[in-house]
Amino acid sequence: MVHGRPSAVCRAAGANYNRLLQAHSNSVDVVLVSPRNPLNIGAVARAMANFGFDHLTVVAPYAPHWREARSAVGAPELLQNATESASLPDAIAACTLAIGTGTLTHRKAEQRVISLPALAPVVHEELARGGRIALVFGPEKHGLTREDLSWCNILVEIPTDPRQPSMNLGQAAAVCLYELATRAFPAPPVLPAEAFPAAPSGSTRSANLALLASVIQDTMEAARYSPRSMQAANRHDLRLLLRRLAPSERDTRRILGLFRRILWRLRKDGKES
Repeated sequence: MVHGRPSAVCRAAGANYNRLLQAHSNSVDVVLVSPRNPLNIGAVARAMANFGFDHLTVVAPYAPHWREARSAVGAPELLQNATESASLPDAIAACTLAIGTGTLTHRKAEQRVISLPALAPVVHEELARGGRIALVFGPEKHGLTREDLSWCNILVEIPTDPRQPSMNLGQAAAVCLYELATRAFPAPPVLPAEAFPAAPSGSTRSANLALLASVIQDTMEAARYSPRSMQAANRHDLRLLLRRLAPSERDTRRILGLFRRILWRLRKDGKES
């Protein structure tokens, strides 16, 4: 280097890293659930632009503030091109790993919890398998709800001082995206293709899990497993269980066939009695 200017080798290395980062970041969706403050939405978009992430999905936004955020002067192009979704399940349907964010100060986790510094290897492994990531942030006032988190595979917690555990939405997004950009995307060692089984598409995997949950639920109702008042709680627990178990596509099909057979028998016996 001469007078602080990078050499051609450094510039080439930087260009290669940028291409690598872009390739990986295209497989990461940042999902905001019901954000209300246009300044916070803009801060998230700015953090995404800072670290090379392009895919933003906003779930059930507060319409006036969402219009204000998108029409703001100087809003990044990714904010103009953001996807709007009616529900969190729709927003993450194409993803193979949904990562919820939040603090455990006022909640009891029902899924696997990891600290932010431990997130990078998890994301790296999922992307190496051909997966797609959803990084999900809740609304400013209370964060992700218990129902929201039931759609997530894991919960990531940002280490903070116990005296001030919560973070501003824009700050939380920036910290998480920095962690991914700097630690999850370095070039992995070259491995033979057979080292990683082909991953199913996110939409297929999500659809099969949703179908399995539906058939199990129908079976529970046919067997009078619990009173009607408990059905919503059963659906919630079932979603958590299936995502925690993470069955393979083959196992999902076999379990689906098993419960379909049980459901058919229950309904047949019910008609004959």
